[in-house]
Amino acid sequence: MRAVHVTEFGGPEVLQHVELPDPEPGPDQVLVEVEHAGVNYADTHQAENSYLAPSSLPLVPGGEVAGRTPDGRRVVALLDGGGYAQRAVAAPGRVFDVPDGVDNVTALAMLVQGTTAWVLLRRNAHLEPGESVVVHAAAGGVGSIAVQLAKAWGAGRVIATASSEEKRELALGLGADVAVDSRAEDMTTALREANGGSRVDVVLDMTGGRITDESVAALAPFGRLAFFGMASRRPPQPVQLPSLLKHSTSVSGMWLPHVFRLPGNVFGTALAELFDLVRDGRIRAVPGGEYGLTEAREAHEALRARGTVGKLVLDTSR
Repeated sequence: MRAVHVTEFGGPEVLQHVELPDPEPGPDQVLVEVEHAGVNYADTHQAENSYLAPSSLPLVPGGEVAGRTPDGRRVVALLDGGGYAQRAVAAPGRVFDVPDGVDNVTALAMLVQGTTAWVLLRRNAHLEPGESVVVHAAAGGVGSIAVQLAKAWGAGRVIATASSEEKRELALGLGADVAVDSRAEDMTTALREANGGSRVDVVLDMTGGRITDESVAALAPFGRLAFFGMASRRPPQPVQLPSLLKHSTSVSGMWLPHVFRLPGNVFGTALAELFDLVRDGRIRAVPGGEYGLTEAREAHEALRARGTVGKLVLDTSR
């Protein structure tokens, strides 16, 4: 089969298009004929071994695929790796049927980015109707869905941040009430101004660095910041617990694999609700571009340059 292979850690240049043997599913695994592989920012960390879960060489990147099982089911699947290939294997509990009317790109967008946004708003932030919500990187995969979910669930004011006029217009078109330049010199002030002079209730942040620091400083009493990534590759300042006490604020982290440790089928519940919202026309995926397996480097370069919007996928037929 054709696949993307990594034999040394590094940037996009380490992604090699090669022929590899087909994976052999074990007795407790499902084989998926991959039609599209999702591309996530986490994949860029995996390739350079800077992700939360350490990588080992050699590897085929990719943690999500859309395709068909040998019995013809249309599915999306979460993987431990191996997604950038024409065939992949997954645990049965991480294979989900795709309903009619939902295309592969949308299904993949909901599988990781959608469930991430769902968990952040439901479990981390415990969003209440009428609250203000800041979504950083609002034109990205998670952000574009988080904006729509926040509006669908009754947020009072959704404040999007993005780095270009085009991205800010996209966020406004998805339902954001106001869009802020993510390069603002003082994000604390920018967020308060965007919220009519008031502090904000909820912040979803995957940026890191000073943006995280200044967003924490913008929180209202009992405000919550949910941290789920560090696209800037710069860590924020350590959170001082007395400061949280002084302002009655909370900071939490979220890594999607931990959702599977929760009692009940939280992940399946989230994905089913997201598919229903898609079919009802209340939310949509934002296609970010289809690349061939031979163009995986270009996909990673675009992600790292922060030049993309929505959901990126690899088409395994080319």
